[in-house]
Amino acid sequence: MTGAQCTRARWRHALSRELEKSGVSRAGWRQRGAAPPLPTLQTEIAERTTVCRQSLAVMSDNIRRRKRTGLANFRSRWSTIQSGEDDRQQGALKRFSAMWSSLRRGKRDKVKDPEHIEQLGPLVADEKSRQHRYVSGQYFFEYLVVVSLKKTKDGNNYEPQITYQFPKRDGMAKFQREEEEKTLKALTLFCFPEGINWAPLTEYRSETFSFVLTEIDGSRRNGYCRRLLPGGKGARPPEAYCIISTLACFGLFSKIFDEVEKRRQISMAMIYPFMQKLREAPFPAPGNTVEIKSFIPESGTEIISLTRPLDSWLEHVNFATLFNCLTDNEVLLVFAAAVLERRIIFIADELGTLSQVIHAVAALLYPFTWQHTFISIVPKILIDVVMAPTPYLLGVQKHLLDQVTDQNDLLLVDLSEDKKETFIVSIGDESSILPPKLQNEILEALTNREKASMGEELNRVVSEAFLHFFVKTVGHYASFVKYSGTGERGVFEERSFYKAIESKTTRHFVKKFIKTQMFDLFIQEVEQQPGSQQGVFHQKILEYQEKKKRDKTKKH
Repeated sequence: MTGAQCTRARWRHALSRELEKSGVSRAGWRQRGAAPPLPTLQTEIAERTTVCRQSLAVMSDNIRRRKRTGLANFRSRWSTIQSGEDDRQQGALKRFSAMWSSLRRGKRDKVKDPEHIEQLGPLVADEKSRQHRYVSGQYFFEYLVVVSLKKTKDGNNYEPQITYQFPKRDGMAKFQREEEEKTLKALTLFCFPEGINWAPLTEYRSETFSFVLTEIDGSRRNGYCRRLLPGGKGARPPEAYCIISTLACFGLFSKIFDEVEKRRQISMAMIYPFMQKLREAPFPAPGNTVEIKSFIPESGTEIISLTRPLDSWLEHVNFATLFNCLTDNEVLLVFAAAVLERRIIFIADELGTLSQVIHAVAALLYPFTWQHTFISIVPKILIDVVMAPTPYLLGVQKHLLDQVTDQNDLLLVDLSEDKKETFIVSIGDESSILPPKLQNEILEALTNREKASMGEELNRVVSEAFLHFFVKTVGHYASFVKYSGTGERGVFEERSFYKAIESKTTRHFVKKFIKTQMFDLFIQEVEQQPGSQQGVFHQKILEYQEKKKRDKTKKH
């Protein structure tokens, strides 16, 4: 047994003991798939490694369900353990708690927290015709913060601090205020993931990236960040503008940052009226545009048009960056590892490259959703998350490469321009995971990318190439979900489902794929909601089935 395997075994043994003490079975947590409560930190820095390992170990190797029972008991157990620690340890725990939500990516949002949705005013009768243009009840963002690097007390290093927040939230209950403070502290960490070793700069190329904050209840918020050098003379550290939103639309928020940066160059005071106008504007429906009027001194009133892509499920994705970093064959190997929910780490120098590539890889899995640990940019202080024995998609900056190369049983992908090899670490079977015939079909479909223009057309060509793969492998799933009566929960006939596949290589792949959590949760939704098969995937399935019928008719 290797050292890493021994470590994982110890983690699992310790976890089982704690669960037994709490009255929660290990199997129950395997089914739930929720993020665990946090254990205590023993010291502020040295013991963060231990906490990462203990926390991440709670996510079992093969999470099969997401149930909510037992969470209160387990949290209570850890609360008891924490109660005897001193104030310094408690301070460290609070800081780490703020980081934790980003370590898990839960289910797709079903119902937004009313706390985070400020309802729009009622529409008057003559505006009903415009109603379909907007997503009712959603604002563009929750808040904007500016994170600046300030000298530490000893004057030797910098630490990120929030120096501006819009809007200020007044009248919140104590627990709401405490939760917001934790989130804001976490933001500083993800805006400057490199740590505290910064030096003043005279030149700095601005960069835009994103990250995901996932709460224990599965609700998800997106962080969009633009780092730049603030106005002034002489050497100075960069600062970051960060927008928190429940909406996933990277391109739209990049344009918003362009406007924020333009106004910042004039005065911080110019940011407020623009963001206020934006906050008052309703979020447009896919394919529609909202116009924001904003006044700029010496330029007059400007009208900023913000348009959502028609394919809303691709609006957070930029496949161009993925294919700039990897060849078609390399993308296929990464996809193969992701579709079986393996551990994958991406390495790059640029924060924007990491966040765009990792979101693109997750989008290739549509209509399925990555359910495990998902951190587009791992902060330096949380680098030991790579030791987790459970599936993950992680983005790590290249200067931390030495701290991740001692791992095995994963795929380590170098995205940098000066790379010697793309796959620094691999399991070795990635090229044999997908059926050979379907691999060739994906590669052939990707050649159409050369004819596509940048942006939405490119995203459509790439996404359809991988969507057709799922149509041909598991597109017959609906025929094997049986309902005993109206309103009754359906039952998925797993064995009959994969036995219906004629190709041996495809059947071999599907038998593995149906064991993943992403497929399991997909089928659960179908079982619970008869007639829920809608959207692009369902449409492509119908088109494929019609084509098969026509081809069969021609042969006869």
